[in-house]
Amino acid sequence: MTKTVTVLSAMVRPLIDGRLPDWVEPRFFMSKEEAMELAPEAEIGWFDMYDKKDMAAAITAATKMKWLNSIYAGVDGFPLDLLRTRGTVLTNGAGINAITIAEYVVMGMLTVAKGYRDVVRAQERREWLMESPGKVELFGSKALLLGYGAIGKLIEERLKGFAVDVTVVRRSAGPNTLTPDQWRDRLGEFDWVILAVPATPETDGMIGAAELTAMKPTATLINIARGAVVDQDALVAALDAQQIAAAFLDVTTPEPLPADDPLWSLDNAHITMHLSGRAQDKMFARSAQRFLENLDRWKKGEAVEPRVDLTLGY
Repeated sequence: MTKTVTVLSAMVRPLIDGRLPDWVEPRFFMSKEEAMELAPEAEIGWFDMYDKKDMAAAITAATKMKWLNSIYAGVDGFPLDLLRTRGTVLTNGAGINAITIAEYVVMGMLTVAKGYRDVVRAQERREWLMESPGKVELFGSKALLLGYGAIGKLIEERLKGFAVDVTVVRRSAGPNTLTPDQWRDRLGEFDWVILAVPATPETDGMIGAAELTAMKPTATLINIARGAVVDQDALVAALDAQQIAAAFLDVTTPEPLPADDPLWSLDNAHITMHLSGRAQDKMFARSAQRFLENLDRWKKGEAVEPRVDLTLGY
């Protein structure tokens, strides 16, 4: 039997050892150097690395690769043009961390609404508060949700449980929906503006000074997308002037955020260090299971999923 050379990170080895079909010839790497050495023979690859430049280099070296798998949902940093030219199929981690990220959004909203940061500080001081530092209820509030993929859908589902009135931004019209050319004119209606969009040239800097000015002064911006989606200098200025009430930022530019960045010192900026997707222990197990299921589809000539549109970038 002719076997298919499949190059994978050693991190997933404990999850797939003994479960791979007999037509797969697995080769595992533990470093960039090993990945670069194995890449030229890969027909299927899973080249996830923390350093996106190292990962791109290994992908570039994999000239025989027909299918590339990744645990990452965002594919910024991948050589998409090269993959498209080569006809390589790319499947990503869309939805793998959607549950925990959606929960993080709810946590962020409750943290801001109930002034929970001040509650924690009072506990550290051993001070018994007589009044709640936050008196906002999610019930009946209005949220604008930009990005309606796997994460966005779960955010909407969870917020409905709190009776939040959710309006989504998407290309196709529907109830409680705004199109991409409509939402900016309606920003002043919402208590929460939630960013769950993919990182593409189209979304780069989509929230800038004009959008922040259009928001309600009592509104909170929540970003679990990518730091580049927001003009961070404009956001710092808006928060400093209390032009908007708060920002809950799981992502920033750059990452890690330098210790002297002004965002750290703003009391109405909540920075959570891109932890939303890591706030669970099921990511690798879910990814491994999806990969094994996709291997079966690949062998049968069926579509693997979720497949990235290499032109759109998501």
